[in-house]
Amino acid sequence: MKHTRTWRYTAAGITASMLAGVLLFSSSSAPAYAAAANGNGNASGQAVSAKSSTAAVAEPFRIVTLGDSITVGYEPNLKDLPYGYVERLQEQGLLHGRTQTDNFGIAGLKSTGLKNFVAAIRAGQTITSEAIQPSLADPRAGQIGANVSAIRESLAQADLVAITIGGNDVSELLGTADKLGNEELEAKVKELLAAYTSNVNAVIQDIHTLNPDVRIVIADQYQPMPEIGGKALYAKLMEAAAGFTTTIDGIAAQSVSDGIDVKVAHVAKEFVGGEGTMTHMIKDRDFHPNQFGYEAIAKVFAETIWGDYTKLTAPTSGQPMNIIVSGKLLDTPYKPINRDGKNYVAIQDIVNAVGAATVWDNKTSTATITYGERKVAVKIGASTVQVNGSAVAVDTPAFLNKVGKESKTYVPLAMVAEGLGFDVQYVAKLKTVFVNP
Repeated sequence: MKHTRTWRYTAAGITASMLAGVLLFSSSSAPAYAAAANGNGNASGQAVSAKSSTAAVAEPFRIVTLGDSITVGYEPNLKDLPYGYVERLQEQGLLHGRTQTDNFGIAGLKSTGLKNFVAAIRAGQTITSEAIQPSLADPRAGQIGANVSAIRESLAQADLVAITIGGNDVSELLGTADKLGNEELEAKVKELLAAYTSNVNAVIQDIHTLNPDVRIVIADQYQPMPEIGGKALYAKLMEAAAGFTTTIDGIAAQSVSDGIDVKVAHVAKEFVGGEGTMTHMIKDRDFHPNQFGYEAIAKVFAETIWGDYTKLTAPTSGQPMNIIVSGKLLDTPYKPINRDGKNYVAIQDIVNAVGAATVWDNKTSTATITYGERKVAVKIGASTVQVNGSAVAVDTPAFLNKVGKESKTYVPLAMVAEGLGFDVQYVAKLKTVFVNP
């Protein structure tokens, strides 16, 4: 059973039609103005205690991701936008506060290509696809290389750089390991890892030069071949993967001793024994992770960065969207409702969740919400809201909704949250809105 063609074709054979739908800079930080409609208000006329502090706007936690097709989120036969570890990492970040993620992954990239790419970023010089790495299959590589000035700025401002690289460096072992003797294989692995070490050290040094305060988290390399491919081959590949992990651990340890903040996301161990269920190897003869695999990678990265991982799921069909405020699911009897394809929530739930204040005026049917120095006044049925005294047009007016014996003011969440200076991001895959002050 030959595996060389399988690995090479799947590593480099990513089609232009698949990647054409991927944004050049796959930033996961775009606000959800139109996508998430929600809100919350109290018709009782009673004020709720407000934050006494000035509620300064928090700077987002900035993540930059670099690497290969695993960073891109590639899967064979993908028809939608990728949903890989990077997208999940963005969601985990939003549980901790405002988060912005810029994904500059390039499919088919080797550590040599990453070294060339990062060197160009550090120098602020544009670079062609061929100069990054000859014969790159990713049709976006040239566009990405032409935008290094913007990438340089993003990298210079980053709090975290997450990297997956190395799978394409050792890809040939899938097809050759079973044909090599132990000494030959050991020599080949040593050769590959020596080149990898040199390249990754250069990448780390360039990133550190550009941004001395950034934390770098780099993954080791999982072994994708299931044991059913042959026990002898499996044992050899597992030994090579163990060598890879030892190598990246050594790189990180040396970097730390040099005063560079580098950690390893140990993803390889998560795939041991699950290679067939966490990759596309059995069905498509493709080594890339499936959704189980990408979630496992995201979990390890999140635990390495924040010390925890929260599994997020979309609501079941027919249920309202999830709303997560400051990392906590909004659990309320006043459920979001859908009107004409737009979702609405009760103002008061949001107010309570963030510690704002609201006052209801029966005469004008207006709910006034105060958070720090910002104030939003929402009038039932009005085509505008008052944000710090200025009228802002809205296409989804607030309305009173009867819940049991109470009437609650329902509005689009983005309208109120953005008016109060909050960050609002909607993740369609999870049917979830994240709100962070």
